[in-house]
Amino acid sequence: MTSTILYLGDLRTECTHLRSGQTIITDAPVDNNGKGEAFSPTDLAATALGTCMVTIMGIAARNHGLNIDGTKVEITKHMAADPRRIAAVDVHITMPETHYSSKDKKNPGSRRKNMSYGIQSAS
Repeated sequence: MTSTILYLGDLRTECTHLRSGQTIITDAPVDNNGKGEAFSPTDLAATALGTCMVTIMGIAARNHGLNIDGTKVEITKHMAADPRRIAAVDVHITMPETHYSSKDKKNPGSRRKNMSYGIQSAS
């Protein structure tokens, strides 16, 4: 088992990562009957995509002896209705100003400033 989720009431949950004991609180968004005081479940899904991407980039960077510390990932989640779902997630990655060699720039994990990916769900 990876995690447990405890429903706290009032559309709020507490998620616990079992290995570390770290917790995350979720709250339904204001536009879906919640208070919007924490990440919504769909916020976490979209944010998980960005954390996955930058973690994989970090692994590739480490394997190539590169440092991408300070890389910033901005996530914009777009919702659709009927049924309510994530329609699209925009990911914008900004990498730190670092001087990479010509060889590093040719690697798949090379620095590309201001790259954006749009991931569209099947509707």
